[in-house]
Amino acid sequence: MSRTKADEINNHVSDFLRDGFCILPGLISPEKIRAWNESFEPLLMDHIESQGDPSFRGANRFYVTLPFAKPFADPSIFDNDDILAIVERIAGKDFVMCQLASDSPTLGSDFQAIHSDAPPLFPEEPEIQTPSFQLAVNFPLCDVTPENGPLEITRGTHRMKKADALSKIESGEIKLESITMKAGDVMIRDVRCLHRGTPNRTNVPRPMVVIGYSRSWMLRPEVQIEIPRAEFELLSPRARHMLRFNPVVEKLSQEPIRETYKAFAY
Repeated sequence: MSRTKADEINNHVSDFLRDGFCILPGLISPEKIRAWNESFEPLLMDHIESQGDPSFRGANRFYVTLPFAKPFADPSIFDNDDILAIVERIAGKDFVMCQLASDSPTLGSDFQAIHSDAPPLFPEEPEIQTPSFQLAVNFPLCDVTPENGPLEITRGTHRMKKADALSKIESGEIKLESITMKAGDVMIRDVRCLHRGTPNRTNVPRPMVVIGYSRSWMLRPEVQIEIPRAEFELLSPRARHMLRFNPVVEKLSQEPIRETYKAFAY
């Protein structure tokens, strides 16, 4: 049985629909977070050494695609009943999983410009604000504190024109809220919510995992997940279905992944 009761799921969905995001505290065990972090540290170092300038996301801020392999290929997280109950209520029963990656500000990072992670579906008619079509499930691999680069996000801007939302932010009618989190907490957000990354003023990277889910017709080739056939065959029918548009390969390349997800701020 899911550890989150039905009424709690309803509350999370209500929070999401109103604010554009919700937070599930303590959903992932400390042991899993430690295992992820230990495996992630060398990936981040290899990425920095091999790909150098991360300026498309801001100085000393690194986006790293995670390989679909242990510990990151963990169905207890991406195929989690509690998370997917919320995703399904928001993105429909036929949603897809399209992204497994991380964002890590390090010492020397700065404030990003306020942005959305997706353009409007109909940019020629920006007044048309649709229901949610793309979600980011975020969880940190360490505690997120005021010092190490918390996300700043606005409530309710996922269903607003960007120009109107920015005007309300400038006037103070809408606030940018700094979101601190404990390792193990999970945030589910509409990627259209206006937000920005903030500086990490510590000597330790602040990794934030992002698992992307979207409606089935939303194709995101720049963030696709290569899935080894051996891993794919171990997945539940639900997981296979939501990963159905990603390439299945015989084995993962040993070369560092060259990131193609560079247009991220709208």
